[in-house]
Formats: sequence, C-alpha cells, structure tokens
Amino acid sequence: MTTAGDAPTVGASQLRVRWLGTVPYGEASDLQHAFFEHGNDDWLLLLEHPHVYTLGANADLANVLVEPASVGAECLRTDRGGDVTYHGPGQLVGYPVLSVPGKRGGGMADTVAYVRSVEQLVIGALNDLGLTHVGRLEQYPGVWVAPESDNPRKIAAIGVRLTRGRSMHGFAINVDPDMSMFTHIVPCGIADKSVTSLAQEGIEVTMSDVIDAVVTRATAMWAVDRDVDRADIIRRSTEGDDDLSPFSRGLGAGLPVKTGADHRAGPSLRLQGRLAQAGVVDGIDLMERKPEWMRAKISIGARPLELKKTLRDLQLVTVCEEAGCPNLSECWSDGTATFMINGERCTRKCGFCLVDTRLPEALDPQEPARVAEAVARMELEFAVVTTVARDDLPDEGAGAMAATVRAIRDRNADVQVEVLISDCRGQASALDLIFESRPDVLNHNVETVPRLQRAVRPSAGYARSLAVLSRAKRAGLLTKSGLVVGMGETDDEIASVLADLAGIGVSIVTIGQYLRPTSTHLPVDRWVVPEQFSMFAAIGRELGIDHVESSPLTRSSFHAKQAAAESAVAVSLH
Repeated sequence: MTTAGDAPTVGASQLRVRWLGTVPYGEASDLQHAFFEHGNDDWLLLLEHPHVYTLGANADLANVLVEPASVGAECLRTDRGGDVTYHGPGQLVGYPVLSVPGKRGGGMADTVAYVRSVEQLVIGALNDLGLTHVGRLEQYPGVWVAPESDNPRKIAAIGVRLTRGRSMHGFAINVDPDMSMFTHIVPCGIADKSVTSLAQEGIEVTMSDVIDAVVTRATAMWAVDRDVDRADIIRRSTEGDDDLSPFSRGLGAGLPVKTGADHRAGPSLRLQGRLAQAGVVDGIDLMERKPEWMRAKISIGARPLELKKTLRDLQLVTVCEEAGCPNLSECWSDGTATFMINGERCTRKCGFCLVDTRLPEALDPQEPARVAEAVARMELEFAVVTTVARDDLPDEGAGAMAATVRAIRDRNADVQVEVLISDCRGQASALDLIFESRPDVLNHNVETVPRLQRAVRPSAGYARSLAVLSRAKRAGLLTKSGLVVGMGETDDEIASVLADLAGIGVSIVTIGQYLRPTSTHLPVDRWVVPEQFSMFAAIGRELGIDHVESSPLTRSSFHAKQAAAESAVAVSLH
C-alpha cells in the first residue's frame, strides 16, 4: 500500500500502456480520438475486438466478398490508411497515440519513418516470441513471415494516421484468430498473398505473452528516459455467457434482496474468485470499528425534513436517502438533491452496491413530470438525476432520462441538471438520446481501477466507460466521473485512472471511501486516510482536471453545484 506522502509519479509526457481486453471497434475509436484530442501524454492501447471488418479511407468495398453480418461481423469505415482488414478475438490490436517527431530540419511528422518504427516494434516482439523469419515485404506495409521466400505470409497489419504530429490507429498481430474470417475479404487489398498467425507458424504462446513482448519493445522504442505507466484489466478465464452474471445480459436475478441473517454467508465464490484473480485476498472485518474520520455527524434540520415530506407526497426516490448519504443535510440545505429514476430495481449486480436486483418493473411514464414537480417545490437550484441500469429496455432507459431533463427545464429553465448515467451498454443511439437533452453535466463513474473492474462491476467495462465519457465530451458536454477507493487498489493505480480521465478531457472527478453494505459485498481492503484523499486531489489537478472532490465521505453528487460552476469557468478560459 502506498502511504500518505509517497505520492505516485505523475511526470510529464509519460508513456501510458493500457491492456483493455475485448473492446468493440466503435468504442475503441471514440477512446482513441479522445486521447488524440485532449491528452498530453503518449498512450499505447492494447486490446482485442469482436469480429469486425474495417475499411481504410480509400478502401475498395469490392474487397469485402460477403455480407459481413452473415459471418457474424460488423463492417465499418475508418479514418486510417490502407484497405480492408479483419479484427477479431485472438488478434492483438495496438493503437499508439503518440507525439511523432518531425522530419530532420523540422516540418511535418515523417509518416514513412513512423510506419517503419511500428513495423520494427512488431518484428522485434515476434522475434522475442520465437518467430525469427519475419520482416518487411517491398511495397506492402505490415510484417511478413518469410518475406524473401516464394510464399510470404502476412502476420501483422499496419494502418496509421498522422495529424498535427499525433498518431492514431496502429497494428494488429495475428496470435490465434479464426483464420477463416480472412477468407471473406481480400486482406489489405492484396489478392495474391496469404495471411498467417503465430499459431499457424507453430508458435504456442498466450495472449499475455504477446502483450508483454509488445510492451517490452514499445518501452524500449518510445519511452527512452521517461516513465512508463502500465495498467491492465484482468483477462477472463473463460469465454461466453457462462462467465458473465445474468445481470449483464439484462435478465435480472429474479431474487429478493438479502436481508438480516442472509448476509452472514459472505461474498459468493464467484466474487471471491474474481477478487483472488485481481490479487485481493483479504479485507477488513465487517464488524471492525470505523476510523474517526469515517464517522459522519449528521444533522437533519427543518428544511431537509420538509423536503422529505415533498418526496413522499410525490412518491419519488432520492439516492441521498436510499444510500444513507452522510452529506444529505448539507446538500439539501444548499439546494441540491439527487433523484433516482427508472424504478428502484437494477438489472446489474455490482460487487459494492446494495440496490435491489429483483426483476425490474415497468417504467412510470409520469415519473419525469413528478421529478420536475419535486424540483420546483423544493426550490432546487441544481438537480442531479441518476438511474438504475435498465438493460432490459430497448433504449436502456435513456428516453426516460432525457424526458426528465426536459421536464425539469420546462418547469424552470434556470435549474441546472446533472445526469449520472449507466453505460447504456455502449449503444450509441441510447447515449445520443441523453446527450441531445443537453444536461449541464454528464456524469458516468468508472468506479474503480482496471484491475478490479471484473470484481467491482462485472457487467461493465473500463474501456466502455471511458468511451462513454469520450462520446459525451465530443458532443460538447461537461463531463464528470468518480472513483470509490478502499476496495484493493493502490495509490499508483488511482493516479493512472486520473491520468486516463484527464487524457479524455473529463472536467470533474469525485473520489470517496468505499463502505461495505453487507458481508456478501466486496470487503473493505483499507481505510484511506484524509491526507491521501488530499494527495489524489492534487494529482488530479496537476494532470489538468478542473475540479477534484476528494475526501472520505465524498459521494458522486457532493458539492455538485460548486464543481459544475468552477469547471464551467475553467472550460471557458481554456
């Protein structure tokens, strides 16, 4: 554990390496663009894609030989160079987002030299893995096996884009993909050359082996005399729905929330296994007394009691009450409250959350109007609207969220509205519904560090959450995210997440201490001391985040009005 005073390294122009697991192509594209547009550091994003065929800017569509959907693949046009290529499981894709030096004597970045450097990185990594007869083939970008023979075989595709001295896109190494997927296209538009993989060439390695080899070579090539910050999500041990909770498939549990004695059982074996895989094997006993700084002094005055009655009259739910937030009195007295819409039952089951996970009920079409009425009666200046995940609905519950924002504004155009949303399973149409309602702040929490994602929120994903925030930023919204700490992460990992959030242009971040709801939930790994929270805030500000609300009792909506005001001023000055 990093102690207060041992601040994580936050150097300028670091190389930040991220293994992100399986990421849909569109989400990876959103993330690349965000780091390209907002990040000052260099990133190397490593991932796998679901089956997809991608077309370069000048690709010939005739080189796609089948209807992609018939073989279970997407087909997307991109802004990289090159023709058509395939990405899918078993293929390591690397997206370097780098500042590329200009040509000798100054001027624009040397595209040819950069492509050669990417090829050399891949060649070196393949050599390190035991594949020695690899190199370049004249006139054909990429990396080839036996390039000087009568049967050269392409093992890695290269396709890049350089703009304003920054790179995007990159390389794809065939480790052990389904090679039949290449037969449905003319790979890279080259009809008379074949494609191969490490597995076909007799090199038996894991994806982790290939990742490590690539990172070693990338560090040597792109991180001379500077720090490397690496963060990995935990790879799934198996593939398929059997490794996912039913909540991630929109099914719900169909079971009542556990209460009382049921909580003595402890976390499920699945949750314990995910924690162990992430290196978290112990925790603080549930009955251990909380430290002094975690014991909130709650004072309920006349105004909060009056507002409680309004909520009861309108049959509304606030997260402030449901979560027993220690900041309720302060926020309500200050004219801020957080409403939870789309019902009280969530279609997911995160390892830290106590929300009801029984099968959800139908939406109430009058709920947006009732929230707007409550905001008016409570004379709120700043309303936060959050939602349970509704993976069971065609629009992921996004329509109701947008309707609630509009209803509040129709009653009082001066009320500021922050929305705290789910990832909508990455569905662009659902996210756009929310973005088009133009909330003053778009909040989506990453919750924890990459290593702990599968244990903390098995139905979500780190890359997807960053992509959601990236899309919101590109839509012109003020973006916000949050972390809960004390679940097994390190201070260095928190600094890495802050760097990622800063790198995609997030303006506001909240950081607070995790409190274990029951013994069936994730254990508390550590009590983070107030000095460390102050350190996190300082790191976030140093990285360029406009406002970091960081303290033991901070929750997502704490000081939301003040944070939005400060960030809006900062954005206007940028």
